[in-house]
Amino acid sequence: MRSGFPGFPAEGLAFFSALQRNNRREWFQPRKTVYEEKLKEPMRLLVAAVNSAMKRFAPDYVTDPDKAIYRIYRDTRFSKDKTPYKNHMAVSFARRGSKCGAGFYFSISHKEVGIGGGIYMVEPETLSAIRRHLAEHHDEFRKIAGARAVRRLFTAVQGEQLTRVPKGYCSDHPAADLLRFKQYLLYVELPLDLATTPSLYTEVVKHFKVITPFIEFLNAPLRGTPARMPAVF
Repeated sequence: MRSGFPGFPAEGLAFFSALQRNNRREWFQPRKTVYEEKLKEPMRLLVAAVNSAMKRFAPDYVTDPDKAIYRIYRDTRFSKDKTPYKNHMAVSFARRGSKCGAGFYFSISHKEVGIGGGIYMVEPETLSAIRRHLAEHHDEFRKIAGARAVRRLFTAVQGEQLTRVPKGYCSDHPAADLLRFKQYLLYVELPLDLATTPSLYTEVVKHFKVITPFIEFLNAPLRGTPARMPAVF
């Protein structure tokens, strides 16, 4: 697959490394153009290229690059960590017509490339709908999550879990292990060297294509609800 995306410049990744050591407005503002030119603009190109590929296998998740890219500014209102900037750049592809539904995700930092998808910060009613769907279709979910390509690229479903089966389900339910999840994620971290090469595009598309059935399964019980951007991993 060719996209015209050349990879992120090394200067952009070095920017994140330096930002981790100098996470303050006085350092960032004079260097904001480095972030815009060496990180944000290449990310727009990458998102546009991934969008073009997704039209073939996940058209409902194609999105505006400027809406897909998360802001570098941290929300510090409820955090003990008051550093103002994120030391990574993340992108999400939400399904049109879903409320906090599952979506695709990738990120870059000065440490690694992250690629994955699923549902992370889940509202109670959304989680209840997914659990009901899982309870009735757990065999289908196991087949999707256990597919050879999924196991090769992602290993297994991740996410926080309850210690017991949630209320309303028997402890011996055949989907008990799946119902305990509070998040449903497939995620992998790849070497940083990938970010500076055109192969980043190829890897993102390959991983997204493999997990499309997983994303679609999670969104199946949520169709028809208002759209909202999913949370960053």
